[in-house]
Amino acid sequence: MIKIKHITSGDWRTVEWFWNGKGTAFFKAPAGAKIKVRYGLGWFGFDRQEQTLNGVDYKKLDVGLGSLARARMQMKVSQTVDVTYDIDGGGVARLLPEIQF
Repeated sequence: MIKIKHITSGDWRTVEWFWNGKGTAFFKAPAGAKIKVRYGLGWFGFDRQEQTLNGVDYKKLDVGLGSLARARMQMKVSQTVDVTYDIDGGGVARLLPEIQF
């Protein structure tokens, strides 16, 4: 499913939440934005899959069994922007998004 979210600049912003679930998302733009998956709660949390978008290639984030506590897909941008991404629940195994955006 294609989604559009308004992301404000500054610190890490949560794009999607997972609680005891799986999911896969593809991001492409804006160039220079950073994406990651944050597992856990507060001080006990840890980051995985941190990547930087280049505006050309798709970057994939997967949330798996680590979401038993909680998982969040997060993004950090240098200026406020609307972000388009493709997300599927249930841990769908794909290499590229279904719809090219």
